[in-house]
Amino acid sequence: MSHPVRTKPSTTALRVHSFAGLEKGPKLLVLGAVHGNEICGSRAIERLIAEFDSGGRSLRCGTLTFVPVTNPLAWHLKQRMGDRNLNRNLRPTDEPVDFEDRIANALCPLLESHDVLLDLHSFHTGGEPFAMLGPQDNTGTLEPFAHAQAEQAMAVRLGVRRIVEGWLDTYARGVARRLAYPDASLRAQMLSTDPSYGVGTTEYMRAHGGYAITLECGQHEDPAAPEVAYKAICNTLALLGLIEAPQPAAHPAPELLRLVDVIDRMHPDDRFVKEWKSFDPVAEGEVIGLRHDGSEVRAQGSGFIVFPNPKSLPGNEWFYFALPSSRAL
Repeated sequence: MSHPVRTKPSTTALRVHSFAGLEKGPKLLVLGAVHGNEICGSRAIERLIAEFDSGGRSLRCGTLTFVPVTNPLAWHLKQRMGDRNLNRNLRPTDEPVDFEDRIANALCPLLESHDVLLDLHSFHTGGEPFAMLGPQDNTGTLEPFAHAQAEQAMAVRLGVRRIVEGWLDTYARGVARRLAYPDASLRAQMLSTDPSYGVGTTEYMRAHGGYAITLECGQHEDPAAPEVAYKAICNTLALLGLIEAPQPAAHPAPELLRLVDVIDRMHPDDRFVKEWKSFDPVAEGEVIGLRHDGSEVRAQGSGFIVFPNPKSLPGNEWFYFALPSSRAL
């Protein structure tokens, strides 16, 4: 799938479209292309912008803000990131050292000024679209949160069946494990030894009083992915009452999975035993991969492989493991 035809985006500014209703209401932010090779959200956003500009749609109340290309350098390069991953270690800084730091200084205030975020992504390997859900309400130190019910209501109305939770606490467990690696040369390759490195757009939004969903709309080149993104935006607008439209129905049988562990690649010769795709099921004890010394990496239970990355750098995430969640939606 090629990028939408248009001029090169600016790498010195974010292109932001905002529609302000004349009546008070929720403030929704919709992001596309946080990763530059994930274009389905950008296509859906451009379609909605055209509908609002032409009068085909009208904002009833509140504020609607679109950022079609959140990482313009990565977009121009047609790759996941510019200098680094924008969706990790997202926070403002007084001393930016790379392009994504400068984007964060513009993006973080935008996140803080809204109530709800829909962040549209796609993924490398084939599979079914899914939504990433935040934690249940809690007052803990890792990801305190108070809007779980509203976020859950949004997740089940985006138009996808599968929902995944447990990102940041699983990431933090992986960080703790990395910090214990005895191999100094391996530790030197690690880019993610701070739990805050797991903070992206949705985690930042929750930390500043809002709620948020990451929607993985399908494989990067799946022609259906932009339609998944478009439907999700329309359903969210209707759910929040920002447009005149019937309330979207909740999915009748959502599947909720919980990430429970992250397994790192430890050596360049570590390899998978097959070409895994996200959400491929595995049986307890099934061999998933082989370490460079021939030792086996087996499934810790009957569950699912998530985000397998056969090209990950040593000391970084190789794959996540998920189990069915008992959380009630």
